[in-house]
Amino acid sequence: MATIAVPTPLPSPDADAESLRNAMQGWGTDEKALVEILGRRTAAQRAEIRRAYASVYKESLLTRLDSELSSHFQKAMILLTTDPAERDAKLVRAALEKKRGDDKDAWVLIEASCASTPDHLIAVRRVYRSLFGCSLEEDVAASSAFQQPLRTLLVSLVRSYRCAEEAVDADVARLEAATLAEAIWRKKQPHASEVLRIVSTRSKSQLAATFQCYKEEHGSDIEQDINNCSSQFARMLKIAVWCLTSPEKHFAEVIRYSILGLGTDEDALTRAIVSRADIDLKHIKEEYKVRFKTTVTKDVVGDCSGYYLDILLALVGSED
Repeated sequence: MATIAVPTPLPSPDADAESLRNAMQGWGTDEKALVEILGRRTAAQRAEIRRAYASVYKESLLTRLDSELSSHFQKAMILLTTDPAERDAKLVRAALEKKRGDDKDAWVLIEASCASTPDHLIAVRRVYRSLFGCSLEEDVAASSAFQQPLRTLLVSLVRSYRCAEEAVDADVARLEAATLAEAIWRKKQPHASEVLRIVSTRSKSQLAATFQCYKEEHGSDIEQDINNCSSQFARMLKIAVWCLTSPEKHFAEVIRYSILGLGTDEDALTRAIVSRADIDLKHIKEEYKVRFKTTVTKDVVGDCSGYYLDILLALVGSED
C-alpha cells in the first residue's frame, strides 16, 4: 500500500503549479512549500502538475527544481517529480555506466525489472530507447559493469514480459519447484539455464506458487537455499526472487543498510523511499519493524537532516 497522504480537498494541477512557481521565485526558495505539495501528491497527480507547469510557464518543472535546489534534497525532489518509467530508465543507465558495478548497482536493474508491473518494465524499455537511442537489453548485454553469469541473469530479467494474470497452474508449480530444487539445493548451481528460464518468464503469481511448493517439498525457503550457494550471482538471484514475490523484504533491507555504518548511502535510501511511496511503502515499513525492531521513521530521523529529511518523512508517512 502507498503512503502518500493526499490532502482533502485536493488543489487543481494549475493551482499546484502556481504555488510551486511562487515557491521558487524571488531571492529564496520556499523548500517547505515544495515538500508540502510534491510530497503529498501521487505519481499521477505529479504528472498533471508537470504538464500544467510546462503549459503555463513554458519551462520544465524538473529543470526549475534542478536549478533551485541542491545536494540530496535536490536529488530526492527530482526523482520524486520525474515520471516513474523515466526515473527508472535513468537510474538503470547510471548503473550501466559504471566501469565495475557492485551489488547495489545490480539492485537497480533488478528493481526496475522485477519489483513493479510487467507494463512498467515495458514503459522503462520504451523510455530508455527514446532517451539513449538504444535498447536496454542490448546495453545490459554489452555492459562491462557486470561479469558473467550475473550479466546473463540481468539480460534475462530486463528483456522479460510476464503475464499479469493471477491464474496459477499447480502442476507446473510442482514440476518447476522440483527443477529449481535440483539445480539450487542438490547441485548448488543457481545459474543453471532452467533456473533463469523459470525466474525470468513466469508470472509473479505462478512463481509464488512454485516457491511455496518448493518449501513444502524441501522444507526450506528457496531464498535460504540460494544463500547457501554463496556467490554474487546467488545474492542477486535472491534479490530477484524477493522483488518478484516479496519486494517489501528487499526494500526494507535497502533502507536499513543505507543507514547503517558511519555514513549514509543517500542514493539508495532516496531511491527506495521515493520509488515505493506510491506502491507498497506501508508494507515495507511493517516488514522493517518486524525484522529490525525499530521503525523507518526513527532510523531516518537519526541519520538525515534538513529539507532532505522533511521530504523523506513526508513520503514515509505516519507510523504507529
